[in-house]
Amino acid sequence: MSAISSPEVAEPFRLRALLTTGRRRTVRGWVRLPILALAVFTALWSVYQALISDMDVLGLTIIFLTQVLTLTFLTVSPTAGARRDRIFWLDYVCAALAIAAGVHFALQIDVIESRITLFDPLSTGDLFFSSAILVLLLEASRRTIGFDMAVLIVLFVLYNLFGNWIGGLIGHQGVSYAHFVDVAFFTTDGVFGVPLRVAATYAFLFVIFGNLLTRCGGGEFLYKLSAALAGRNAGGPAKVAVISSGLFGSVSGNPVADVVTTGSVTIPMMVRSGFQPKIAAAIEATASNGGALMPPVMGAAAFIMAEFTGFDYGAIALAALVPALLYYVSLYAQVHFYARAQGLRGLPRNELPRFWQTLRADAPMLLPLVALVGTLAAGYSPSMVAFVAAVSVILAASLRRSTRLGLLAILEQLAEATERMMPVAIACAAAGLILAGMTMTGLANKFSEVIVFISGDSLVAALMCAAVLTTLLGLGLPTSSTYILAAILIGGILEKLGVGKMQAHLFLLYFAAMSALTPPVAISSYAAAAIAGTNPFTTSMYAMRKAAVAFLVPFGFVANQGLILAGPWWGIALAITAATLGVILLASAFEGFLETRLKGWERTLLAAGGLALLAAPLPLGLLGLLPALAGASRTLRASLGRRTVPAE
Repeated sequence: MSAISSPEVAEPFRLRALLTTGRRRTVRGWVRLPILALAVFTALWSVYQALISDMDVLGLTIIFLTQVLTLTFLTVSPTAGARRDRIFWLDYVCAALAIAAGVHFALQIDVIESRITLFDPLSTGDLFFSSAILVLLLEASRRTIGFDMAVLIVLFVLYNLFGNWIGGLIGHQGVSYAHFVDVAFFTTDGVFGVPLRVAATYAFLFVIFGNLLTRCGGGEFLYKLSAALAGRNAGGPAKVAVISSGLFGSVSGNPVADVVTTGSVTIPMMVRSGFQPKIAAAIEATASNGGALMPPVMGAAAFIMAEFTGFDYGAIALAALVPALLYYVSLYAQVHFYARAQGLRGLPRNELPRFWQTLRADAPMLLPLVALVGTLAAGYSPSMVAFVAAVSVILAASLRRSTRLGLLAILEQLAEATERMMPVAIACAAAGLILAGMTMTGLANKFSEVIVFISGDSLVAALMCAAVLTTLLGLGLPTSSTYILAAILIGGILEKLGVGKMQAHLFLLYFAAMSALTPPVAISSYAAAAIAGTNPFTTSMYAMRKAAVAFLVPFGFVANQGLILAGPWWGIALAITAATLGVILLASAFEGFLETRLKGWERTLLAAGGLALLAAPLPLGLLGLLPALAGASRTLRASLGRRTVPAE
């Protein structure tokens, strides 16, 4: 949606080109204006639907998906090497087919609502346009998300149609194509279901809010505050990256956007201060990835979790707060111990902004954050929270001439928000398609039986299976899609084993987000590697190492409900204190440093003590203090000895 200086040469068709995602087009000429108009209209339509309209879910999602598919084929090239300065004739055909399918479904809304599923027959037009949406959704997923998502859709469709040939535990009696289409496209349990509705309403509004905040300098403001707080300490640039990415991620909820926004500043700064490029990229990727877990926004997955579980979104955000903070405490501690071990210093005072000076100069930027937290705490709906926060950004920006937004700038941000939402919306539609297939075949129950067979009656083994399977499901998929699959396939078995519903679904959401760090498809790491100029796979491996402690945090809040702020106040305080000490000890053990370099046996004892404090039920977990003290004894004696030496 922005111009380019010169056209690119078209790449000859190759089969391997289909393995790549497309790229954003930058077309010129008459066609550019209607594309921008449709993008702006899509954003305004979502605002209207979220706040004013009482249209039913089916009508809302049909119109929204039509808009998204049309824009996808007009604005995203078919492959990475295809020309981006023109739209191919086949893309026009796909866009026209998407519009035709949307019109067909929109005209049939009353009929669809009154028909009896699997009893009233589908017309030829119903079957044709449903098949068209299936094919278009498959291609749109490949272009915007990746080949992995397209393959996953195909596998699930084939499983639905031909699963009766498999036999055994995961086989089923078979589903006809008409049966599959009926459930997947003519009920709210499929493509036009809850995930897509979430993307079309309050998730969209939060993306608009994040775009406006970034455009008005909110990201720079949060970065300056972070630099003022932590820039002078050992490894200061990396600590600035951790804090600023956490703050920015808390309002953007998009790890890749976080990497691109904050990483373009923090990664070069870390490299200049002595960090290896691969380490700098890994730290930024890990810090940005936590944005999907940090309240209040938490990405689209948290909104979907609210729909799936019945919990209020505010309750989910509150429960997720301490685990998210533990994520960042663990990363901050690992960065600190790594910097101390490597002798890396902070930034010079003259290169750092002053905290109070920054706060006074950019005080208007606090208004959107206060509005966001205040309306959320007051119990307003997520849509209203996002809308009030977005309006407050515009009001705050109007207080200074340098950040004031005109009508054209606001429309540009609406179009940009639509572009950012397209992959999320397509992922949610695809997840709805897969969800319908699992419902028809009973795959979720069969999957639970497999987990029970592997883990037996062991809750720890079941949690480990759930963590691994959720991570595998998330390879190459957006967090929202991964969470949906994991919630349907795994959530029920965790609850049956005694895990509370909130803890079970937060556990799955946590690992759905962490899958973006794990190779071979680690989108957060890949984005950071592109900025640092490092190998993406190597970067993702180092990112996993820096996030090693964070992978253990979900086991902690399953073992101790105090970490999700449930239970008596003293239990909550004890759980948070123990877990915080636990992640710091684990970070020290992983980095092999605590005031001095640690020996192997010391690292083992610290790791054992930290793991007990973090993940063992209290008060039993407090026994972890014993190995922790033993592991730190040499360092503590040396430290006390230095402090008690009299001055000469």
